[in-house]
Amino acid sequence: MTTNKNNDKMSREEAGRMGGKATAKNHDKEFYQEIGEKGGEATAKNHDKEFYQEIGEKGGKSNNKRTND
Repeated sequence: MTTNKNNDKMSREEAGRMGGKATAKNHDKEFYQEIGEKGGEATAKNHDKEFYQEIGEKGGKSNNKRTND
C-alpha cells in the first residue's frame, strides 16, 4: 500500500501523478520522443490500414462535434 505525506492511503490517481512527476524529473524531451516513436512503431506492426482509418474517422467526428457546438 502506498501512503502520502500524511500517512493516509493514497489513491491510484495520486500515486500515478507522483510517479509521473518523478519520472519527468529524471528524463528529458528526447526520452519521451523515443518511447513515443517505439510505441508508434509497435502499434503500426499490430494494426492495418483499416484500424487507422477508423480511429481517424472517430477523431474527425469528435472534432466536428466540438466545432459545431
